[in-house]
Amino acid sequence: VQLQACGGGLVQTGGSLRLSCAASGNIGSINVMGWYRQASGKQRELVAYTTFSGITNYGDSVKGRFTISRDSAKNTIYLQMNSLTPEDTAVYFCNGKHTFLAVNVWGNGTQVTVSS
Repeated sequence: VQLQACGGGLVQTGGSLRLSCAASGNIGSINVMGWYRQASGKQRELVAYTTFSGITNYGDSVKGRFTISRDSAKNTIYLQMNSLTPEDTAVYFCNGKHTFLAVNVWGNGTQVTVSS
C-alpha cells in the first residue's frame, strides 16, 4: 500500500487547514489510518487515527480542535484542523497499519506552519 498526503501550508494562529491522505495499492493490507506529527527537535507523536470500522482516537493536545474522517470510496482520510496554534507547527505524516498483520506504512510528510 502507498500513502500520499497533501494539504499542508502556512496559516495564522486561529486558522484552519485540512490535510488529506490517499491510499493506493493493496488497501486490504491495512485497517487503520492516521496522522502523526513531528516538530523540529521533538519525537513523532500521534495526532489522530481511525479504524476502518469507524473507531477514532486523538492525541490529547488536539482533542476538540482536530477531526479525522475517512471516505472509504476514495480510500482517503482527512484531518480537519481548527483553532491552530504555533504549537501545531510540525511535519504531518500519514500512517497506515493493520492491527494484526505486520504492516506499518508511512506516507510522505506535509509541512504545517502556524504563525503567531
